Amino acid sequence: MQFRSTILAGGLVGLSLGLAAAPALAQGISIGPGGVQVDPGYRRGYDDRGPPRSELSRGEAARIARREGLVDVDGVDRRGPRMIVRGSDRRGDDITVVLDSRSGDVLDVRR
Repeated sequence: MQFRSTILAGGLVGLSLGLAAAPALAQGISIGPGGVQVDPGYRRGYDDRGPPRSELSRGEAARIARREGLVDVDGVDRRGPRMIVRGSDRRGDDITVVLDSRSGDVLDVRR
């Protein structure tokens, strides 16, 4: 009886190790104007929610600019490695906040 349980336990361990080492094959295809394309199941630097995680979104840029005194946001533009957020402060004066688009660091505040 002990010999049989040892073989069974060894077989289960071997099976679980074999499954853990097997690669995940989650591919798909998409059919569109460019024809049939194979989707490898991953995207480099992107996820299904939008821009690369290393870049600020427009909403994140607006939140950072609000910490610098911006109350009403008129626009958020990306210019190369910078995000420019334009709007007004609580007194209604124009304010522009310039951010690094990767780190979110405030580079300049123009009033």
